[in-house]
Amino acid sequence: MVHPIPFPRSGDGGGGASDTLELSWELFGELCRALAIRVAHEYDPDLVIGVATAGVIPAATVAGILQVEFESMKISRRDGSAVARPAPAVLSSAPPRARGRRVLIVDELTTSGDTLRLALAAVREVGPAEVRTATSFVRPGGYRPDFFALETPALIVFPWDRQVIERGELVTPPIYTGPILHA
Repeated sequence: MVHPIPFPRSGDGGGGASDTLELSWELFGELCRALAIRVAHEYDPDLVIGVATAGVIPAATVAGILQVEFESMKISRRDGSAVARPAPAVLSSAPPRARGRRVLIVDELTTSGDTLRLALAAVREVGPAEVRTATSFVRPGGYRPDFFALETPALIVFPWDRQVIERGELVTPPIYTGPILHA
């Protein structure tokens, strides 16, 4: 396993809950590049499966850098309603093309590992030759995928989440509002 990339945080500077890590598209791209390089040094996947929704963005980027095929599957705590489930559920099956192939499952973040464990179980049912996991971010003390780009306790503001459209207006989601963030 390779060591995470050192990254400066904003906020209280002490690694506490008020720390926020805002990702630009450029930094996001560099983290995906670093993740792809780490994977390439130890594993040779021929299929990358992104965990929808947010995991497909780093997964597609990593697949592009590795020049391998890309698929997705949906695992979520939400099923389209505003209420989240206490545990994630598989909402779409693993891609049948994973059968007999070396698969890399990619998500954007892991804490408990519940989503990655579900993805692993679903992909293993298809019968891959081998399967490994990767995430852009991991939480200290949390589940450890086979590969990751950065370990941080900070609140992560992904570039695609920074502003979203609600009722026809571009807005910052409530979770990201506060004095730390910039307009």
